Amino acid sequence: MDIVKSSKNIGSEIEKKVERGLEKTKEVFTNVASHLPFANLAKKNSDTFSVEVDFPGVDKKDIDIKIEDNLLRVSAVRKMKKEVKKKDYYVLGSYFGEISRAFVLPEDIDKDKINAKFEDGRLYVTLEKVEAKKAKSIIVK
Repeated sequence: MDIVKSSKNIGSEIEKKVERGLEKTKEVFTNVASHLPFANLAKKNSDTFSVEVDFPGVDKKDIDIKIEDNLLRVSAVRKMKKEVKKKDYYVLGSYFGEISRAFVLPEDIDKDKINAKFEDGRLYVTLEKVEAKKAKSIIVK
């Protein structure tokens, strides 16, 4: 047996397995990324924070917002169905899954003054500080 030919065969097999492994890894990361919606957390002023989360393909009734201690968790169930009907073929693809994000918030958020609205596939959450923690202007007399 030729050692050079044998070494090349082994090298080719290793290369193929590495490529398959990379493809599988790419599939896993793509799947994980599809369950993490894009989001922004912004401080509007010294007393107000806003969170925007993209939930494309989600119905408003399938969104859940929870706040516990200083953790805001937004999640939704996405149910997608794509159907193609042609004269000579029919394809139906659907998938179902939960997507969610969590945000650590300052501890002085007033949990009774949290507002949320859902518009065009985007969730908007506004949070305010507790009244006693808000900045106050003092007038000099």
